[in-house]
Amino acid sequence: MREETFKNKILKGIGVSSGIASGTVYLLERGKIPVIKRTIKAEQTEKEVNRFKNAVKDAIGELNTIKQSIPDDEVRKHSFIIDAHILMLQDDFFSKNVVDVIRRDRINAEWALDMVVSKFMASFETIEDTYFRERAQDLKYIYDRLMRILVKGKTPTIEKKTKAERGIIVAHDLSPADTIQLNLNKISGFVTDVGGRTSHTSIVARALEIPAVVGVGNITSLVKDNDRIIVDGDEGIVIINPTTEVQKEYISKQMRLKNIKKEFLRIAKLKSETKDGFKIKVGANIELIAEMDIVEKYGAQGIGLYRTEYIYLSRKTLPTETEHFHIYKKLAENRNLEYVTIRTLDIGGDKFVSEIEMAKEINPAMGLRAIRLCIKEVDLFKSQLKGILRASAYGPLKILIPMISGLDEIRKTKEILKECMEELEHKKIDFNRDIELGIMIEVPATCMISDILAKEVDFFSIGTNDLIQYTLAIDRINEYVSYLYEPLHPAVLRMIKHVVDVAHTNEIEVAMCGEMAGEALYIPVLIGLGLDELSMNPYSVPKAKKIVRGLEHSYCKDLLFELMKQESHKKAELILRKEMARLFPQDFIMCYEE
Repeated sequence: MREETFKNKILKGIGVSSGIASGTVYLLERGKIPVIKRTIKAEQTEKEVNRFKNAVKDAIGELNTIKQSIPDDEVRKHSFIIDAHILMLQDDFFSKNVVDVIRRDRINAEWALDMVVSKFMASFETIEDTYFRERAQDLKYIYDRLMRILVKGKTPTIEKKTKAERGIIVAHDLSPADTIQLNLNKISGFVTDVGGRTSHTSIVARALEIPAVVGVGNITSLVKDNDRIIVDGDEGIVIINPTTEVQKEYISKQMRLKNIKKEFLRIAKLKSETKDGFKIKVGANIELIAEMDIVEKYGAQGIGLYRTEYIYLSRKTLPTETEHFHIYKKLAENRNLEYVTIRTLDIGGDKFVSEIEMAKEINPAMGLRAIRLCIKEVDLFKSQLKGILRASAYGPLKILIPMISGLDEIRKTKEILKECMEELEHKKIDFNRDIELGIMIEVPATCMISDILAKEVDFFSIGTNDLIQYTLAIDRINEYVSYLYEPLHPAVLRMIKHVVDVAHTNEIEVAMCGEMAGEALYIPVLIGLGLDELSMNPYSVPKAKKIVRGLEHSYCKDLLFELMKQESHKKAELILRKEMARLFPQDFIMCYEE
């Protein structure tokens, strides 16, 4: 046990769930299970195969027990992630790989499991997108559970750490199953060494509104049970054994945040309209059906982006048309949403399914992915399109196609969509024949020919994450060049303005669903540009509405004109920050030129 006691030690991580929590540390030390590696005799092979198969059964049993033991109805809504883990365990592809390795290499179950999972994990590590890299965590959680069962017989449950006093869980990592088991009457927050904002553990934390900070690095080696700790889920800060003065400061901040949250929930119900009558839709970006409650609570008018990749990544077989239909039907039937925009598959085939043989690519992010893959693998594409079409009979669904770079891709997509409609008509299955079709604007080439493309589709949706990255030739997750990722770069503003102007000339709407849309600082710029819709993390919606309602459209256009005259994005940002601090002193800090 660590003897040194820290005082007021501040650690920085990633704030993944808003709020402030303080309490006693409950240190969850499971430790890494060492992989026992041994070769076996031929006659021992089936014994090891059965050990592995029994471990899979036990793991499924543990997860089902966790699901059944959840007492809170609100928490139970998020048990679908556990269902996904159960499906992965039940998948023959995963089990068959491990069994094949046991038999082929004549090695024990632990070693075979480690080899197979290491191979799968390596494929995820080549993905640039943080969201997709963190899907590998689901596989890691399954691996950890199976390995513990093989070595120790069972996985220890988290509730043994809970005591009478409300406290903070500190762990190397928490799985979604761990998070769902947290007794919210006893646990007020959690901190982990590893993790990211888009992990399913973080998503569950936000859904349950538990303040959480992940990716701290080494907090499990710095704290011990009964240390005092403060978790700031907004700033991503953790303070070990804070002084009395610091505790008082955070108690005051906690009260302020509670009042702000109450105000935001009030604003969430109001219209998104400027003081001089300019209306801009504010929607939400989501990936899971269970997030619908949050979308409604925080006042989004609709779903501006429903990511469908998890439907593929949570399994090792292709989802069927009917499976797609049932998922999208749940979205369509929500009468509190004005629209739901479903983005079709936006990854490469090498990342999710064994049934498609893919060539090795040097740069898969710019290779056979998204619409390029869907056009090549037409049956895969049709299953998803027909699922969307069938669900469109139940509500206002829209189709959004990613990674478009030219006219041929749109026309081919429309041909395939027409075939899907004809096949459904032949079977006398109802659907919305006038369903809107839109494209993502995330490639510079698409911006340059947007006047041609606007004649082919019903709407545009600008994905600023990739658009900025490709335009400025920078990798935003590369620490050496990430500082160049600048939304106010003159080239970026000019491209967005061109796309909006072209779209409106052709009488179609333009949404923005990238991170820029969810950053309150940029809202006057986006209003000035004339965007019709902003789509963002559901929790950002109330603040966005507050900013929109405090602005005038005429002012935003004048401010945009001023910003676009600047030669430097730094100068433009300084002007913008000063203006926002003047207009919204409670939300932005005044900055001064150096």
